[in-house]
Amino acid sequence: MRAFLGLGSNLGDRRAILREAASAIGELVAVSPVYETEPVGGPDQGAFYNIVVELDTERTPHELLALCGELERSAGRERIVRWGPRTLDVDVLWVEGIVVNDVDLTVPHPRMVERNFVMQPLLDVAPDLADIMESAGYDPATALGAVTRVGPL
Repeated sequence: MRAFLGLGSNLGDRRAILREAASAIGELVAVSPVYETEPVGGPDQGAFYNIVVELDTERTPHELLALCGELERSAGRERIVRWGPRTLDVDVLWVEGIVVNDVDLTVPHPRMVERNFVMQPLLDVAPDLADIMESAGYDPATALGAVTRVGPL
């Protein structure tokens, strides 16, 4: 099954943290270039590095959510302030053919089309999803978070 996770970091060696997290995912098919963006929402904090990874997986969306938590814990993430600075943030973005609306998980991610820092790297690894994302409401001109492409992970 084709699935996409969004990863972001704004504490520590951001690129190294993203690289380590991506390398810990066994079903990895592709990794987007790194994008830098100012934080959207939350307290004043440093800029993020963001990537999207594509997986070919047999994991369910809830198993992917558990993987996200494992990766965040391995990176030393502490949840002190909502939307505050973090070593690693990992979200389940999209799982092909699956919709989930649970208390703990919504797939597709409910705010991804509103965020350039998610959509630009997603469309780098999956340009075939452009029409689907546009139909879901993605417009780079109005989406949040101006992004700067930094380069490969």
